[in-house]
Amino acid sequence: MQGGSGPEWVIREDAGQPVLVALFLRHAIGVRSPDELPTLRGLPPRSAPERSEAEQALLERQWLAYWAMTVEPQAHPSPEPLDLVDGFDTLVALPESAVELRREIAPHAADACAYAQRAHERYRADTAAKPGVSYRAYASAIAEHERQVGRRAHSFELNVHVLPLAQRGVWWIGSLTVAVTDGLRGDVVAFDAAIHPIIAELA
Repeated sequence: MQGGSGPEWVIREDAGQPVLVALFLRHAIGVRSPDELPTLRGLPPRSAPERSEAEQALLERQWLAYWAMTVEPQAHPSPEPLDLVDGFDTLVALPESAVELRREIAPHAADACAYAQRAHERYRADTAAKPGVSYRAYASAIAEHERQVGRRAHSFELNVHVLPLAQRGVWWIGSLTVAVTDGLRGDVVAFDAAIHPIIAELA
């Protein structure tokens, strides 16, 4: 974050357990959206659920609404009351009307929460082993952007989720939120090249 009276930038990096749980559930219940985002690594095999096209479409709509609220809750408030789902602690809250989605995800609560906790703990251990690396990576990308455009970076916010995705890359998952593969995040040179277009778009 910049100091003084000039523009400020805030980048929050995490491997958020609610996001990890949501992506585990996407695979477990056979939801495809968002199509461009790869699946997580190390997920258990699933049997293809038998649903009509209408049933699948309804489930996809309910899951996408839940996904948006999970990724950027302030930008996507629920139009109706939210209830916590049994078995997920505080990691999953769904609108009262999402009956079908609630029913589909319920059997996967223990596995989804355990997977998310393991992935989050790996991220925390990696971060603790390299203190300061996270800040320097973003500060370097912003400094390079400022050199290229010949001005200070505009004020902006960015949320970064470092996830064990099956493909290497960076994906927008919200208006101010990206997902990055953990392997790419750990590659200093490759990550710098990958995050620069994101910074350029915001700053």
